[in-house]
Amino acid sequence: MRRIVLALLLSAALPAAAQSNQPKDLRPLPEVPEPPALALPAPGVGDEDDPSLEPQVTITQRGEDKVEEYRINGRLYMIKVTPRVGLPYYLIDNQGDGTFSTHNSGGLDQNIRPPMWVIHQF
Repeated sequence: MRRIVLALLLSAALPAAAQSNQPKDLRPLPEVPEPPALALPAPGVGDEDDPSLEPQVTITQRGEDKVEEYRINGRLYMIKVTPRVGLPYYLIDNQGDGTFSTHNSGGLDQNIRPPMWVIHQF
């Protein structure tokens, strides 16, 4: 019984002890100002409707395969080939030099590409 009374007394005294540790010169925080309104451009105005920024897609049929060529500013950067049977694959110009590498769209990419840097040239 003594333990219960002691526990009740301690539980009543703990909140009072915790409140007495607060400093006396506290001030309330100032109100948070409203965020400034963002000025959005009017539809049809600005760079977002610039046709040179949109990719141009040319779709052709080569035999039974569908070939989609993606260009920006007239430069071919990606080709998507969708065969009649099987998964589509991509040819992507990563360096911008006209050399295309193959990327499969079927799940996990199994090609290992270690990071390569030029450390020293002779």
